[in-house]
Amino acid sequence: TDEALDRLARAPATARFISRKLAVYFVADEPPPALVDRMAATFTRSDGDIAATLQTLFESREFAASLGRKFRDPVHYVVAGVRLAYDERVVLNTTPMIGWINRMGETLYAHETPDGYPLNEAAWASAGQMNTRFEIARAIGTGGAVLFRTDDKAPLEKPPFPPLAESRAVHALQPGLSADTQQALAQAKNPPEWNTFLLASPELMRR
Repeated sequence: TDEALDRLARAPATARFISRKLAVYFVADEPPPALVDRMAATFTRSDGDIAATLQTLFESREFAASLGRKFRDPVHYVVAGVRLAYDERVVLNTTPMIGWINRMGETLYAHETPDGYPLNEAAWASAGQMNTRFEIARAIGTGGAVLFRTDDKAPLEKPPFPPLAESRAVHALQPGLSADTQQALAQAKNPPEWNTFLLASPELMRR
């Protein structure tokens, strides 16, 4: 059995398959073939060392050029939104986050086949999906304090929304926002609406 696994791990097709999977996850839906070739060469040379293969990826010009372009699947979208909204706070109640992820169709550990959920934009960018993301952005932006309430009957902290406009992370992010997003934020009537518009912006859909 070990010999069979060794033969499979050292097959050229395995090196390319794993390298492409990693490149799709981190770089692009259709990763550059030259990047996949270099990663596969590292995989083969290092006898299947994933860390070395990832180092080739992360040090590549293709990875640097991809930052901010890869579309977020539901798990990435929810986690990124909560992290931006609440920075270093530890979530005490993960039930809302799990519910949001479920609503977008990426229920944790529920994919029927072992290949995992798709990570390409086409799988997660439908009109219905984007409408659901706006609703989740509103939930985080207007009542995200539910994430820190361990008892359903306990009152929410006040205010129940994050002060995103005052966040250092958001200040660093704002210069890269498009004119349309800046205009939408300027038209927000109150802080919760401002939060919602930011969390639902096109820029927050990508990583």
